[in-house]
Amino acid sequence: MELFWYIVLMTMLAIYVILDGYDFGAGIIHLFFAKKEKDKKAITNAIGPFWDANEVWLIASGGVLFFAFPTLYASSFSGFYLPLIMILWLLIFRAIGLELRGQIHNKMWEAIWDKAFGISSLLLALFFGVALGNIVRGVNLGNVVNGVSTQEAHYFFLPLWNTTFSPQAEQLGIIDWFTLLLGVVGVVALTIHGASWIIFKTNSDLNNKLKKVIFNLNLVLLVFVITSLLIWHIIEPKPFHNFIEHPLLWIFPIIAFTGLFGLFKVKSFKKDGLGFLFSSLFLFGGLTSTVASIFPKVLPSTNTVNPSLTLYSVAADEYGLSVGIYWFAIAVVLVAIYMVIQYRVFKGKMDDIGYGDH
Repeated sequence: MELFWYIVLMTMLAIYVILDGYDFGAGIIHLFFAKKEKDKKAITNAIGPFWDANEVWLIASGGVLFFAFPTLYASSFSGFYLPLIMILWLLIFRAIGLELRGQIHNKMWEAIWDKAFGISSLLLALFFGVALGNIVRGVNLGNVVNGVSTQEAHYFFLPLWNTTFSPQAEQLGIIDWFTLLLGVVGVVALTIHGASWIIFKTNSDLNNKLKKVIFNLNLVLLVFVITSLLIWHIIEPKPFHNFIEHPLLWIFPIIAFTGLFGLFKVKSFKKDGLGFLFSSLFLFGGLTSTVASIFPKVLPSTNTVNPSLTLYSVAADEYGLSVGIYWFAIAVVLVAIYMVIQYRVFKGKMDDIGYGDH
């Protein structure tokens, strides 16, 4: 039962990364490449009808985490309290940047909210990449100091960074050179993803330029991915042990690299949706490969005093998990109906949707 809910949670998070990920990427494109008003409108039209629904997947994932894995919820939400609050504010500013821009037709007003939307999207992509880096690296569970646990075994708290900026220090920070590397990977990957979505959903004058941007950024992404895989050996002595013991898990890295290498042909795609398909494959494969590499750990411990939190040590009672399946089935049907209707209503190109016009 624990494994079922873990698969559900990871699936929901993967859907969130793919769906809200293109919103982040579109915001980054908006910040750096949209110079003309018609290009800015094309980008906001492409994501306008979808972004708020996409964010619901994050809330739903938090709900499943609270219900199925309460110990992990308590540990992570207290330990990552500072960055979570920052993410909350960034989500707010991204939303009001989209909604308030069109309220007053003044260049200064519009420029302020354009920057709010773009910078918030950039920092959100960075922070979610850093968050993944923290899970891969692990945390100092129990706040061990000089070999002595000063807190409960599942508790921790991290500042934004430590003085050494090292992922191997006893007292870790949220941001170090390793987590920052994965943060940059997140920014580059979601920028590609957002550009692919814009090409898929608009006939913007930017599209030909964005194909070149995707190709160039994909080269950067390939370098960063290979670098992070090599560096992973410094953080985890046997990072691929699960893949060696369970060869079927190689399907996830294969999916990731299929998406990565497929994007190199973006300039020759006949169908605009192929780029988005390949970028989605990379995001899904990358996230699932990371999860598979640390399984059954859900939050590794960087000390030898307190054990890592595992799928089975943080799960709720068996009875609660069983009853929750019935409510989950109802929710899945409702969400499926909503998404089918939403994407049918807004299918095709979105250039003339007029999102944000007042």
